[in-house]
Amino acid sequence: MAPFPTSITQPAGFGFIAQVPLVPAAILRRHHCHWPSDHRFKTAARLLQSLWREDKGLPAGTFIASDGHRRRLGSKLTFMAGQVGSNFLTQAIADVAWREVVHREIGAVYDVDRLRMNLLSSQPLTFNAFAPMKLDLDLATRVFSELLPGFIADVTEILFEHSPGRSHPAFTGDHTAFDLLIRGRTATGQRAFVSVEIKYAEALNEPNRAPNARYDELAKIYGLYNDPDDPALRTNPLGQLFRQHCLSQCMLIRDVADVGVYLFVAPRLNHLAQGAAELYQTKLDEHGPGRVPFVAITLEQLIEAIAAAGEQHHARTLHRRYTDFNLVDGEIELAQAEEQQRLRASSHTPEHVSPPECESEPGDGPDSSLAAS
Repeated sequence: MAPFPTSITQPAGFGFIAQVPLVPAAILRRHHCHWPSDHRFKTAARLLQSLWREDKGLPAGTFIASDGHRRRLGSKLTFMAGQVGSNFLTQAIADVAWREVVHREIGAVYDVDRLRMNLLSSQPLTFNAFAPMKLDLDLATRVFSELLPGFIADVTEILFEHSPGRSHPAFTGDHTAFDLLIRGRTATGQRAFVSVEIKYAEALNEPNRAPNARYDELAKIYGLYNDPDDPALRTNPLGQLFRQHCLSQCMLIRDVADVGVYLFVAPRLNHLAQGAAELYQTKLDEHGPGRVPFVAITLEQLIEAIAAAGEQHHARTLHRRYTDFNLVDGEIELAQAEEQQRLRASSHTPEHVSPPECESEPGDGPDSSLAAS
């Protein structure tokens, strides 16, 4: 799929960022988001969420550190801020999220605290991106006409945290579900769906599940894979994609729909998620008929599609919240300028004082370990 013309997510005057920058620990500590176990993208995303929270004047939540002390976490909201819906971009989106939690499907799993308070979680992102479409199905139709041209002519329903047959043996026999299911009709009246998995800072490294014989059967029956016995399909980082794709294919076999697409969405710069999608693509046999295709797009492409569908303000708000990593780059440049100014001020020497005999060796500065990496 060709990239969308850059506008909302790549405004004029800003350079193209090939990867997120390495953020110095001092900046992370300043914004209460230093988490040493984070991978590179997650570090930058955590800082971006903290910057968004600060811009909104929202209070930072806390967590219990390994030493037993309670510490602030910039990528988390306080309980009260979460309760009033501050993790969502509008009150209307917060209302949709709360109603979905209250009326969730039997067996559906929501971590309500993460949904309300964790700025980094992909679950509030899902609502922030798609709740306006649930409230306006014409908007949803326009967005998916941009994302999947010629596939769905009319979106009729949007379901969050959905499984067509949770734990039912006719499907996958477990609790596998989609973040989102889009239902609709094609131009010829066929029942169509788009099953959607959304990642933000995650690296598809969820705990590996015990083997399920049902998946071995499904993988061979449907002919989705070059090698249905490939053990890589059943472990990280491909295990979740494998299970959801099999579930998507079940929807055709069980006559839940006539045609479908399995859509994977992740930020362009989340190299671990994008790498997993690319690896998964190499495992697929795409030449047989009647198969649900796997389509991977970036979060930025989704945001551009929302803008193209007429919701430019919402698209800009999503971009600022989730994908504007120029702000992270700017925070690093600002900190560097402040440090250089401080060093110049501290090294100012009156004319009657002799300068030091030698200067520090390169790499002795406060971020030398970062430079070495």
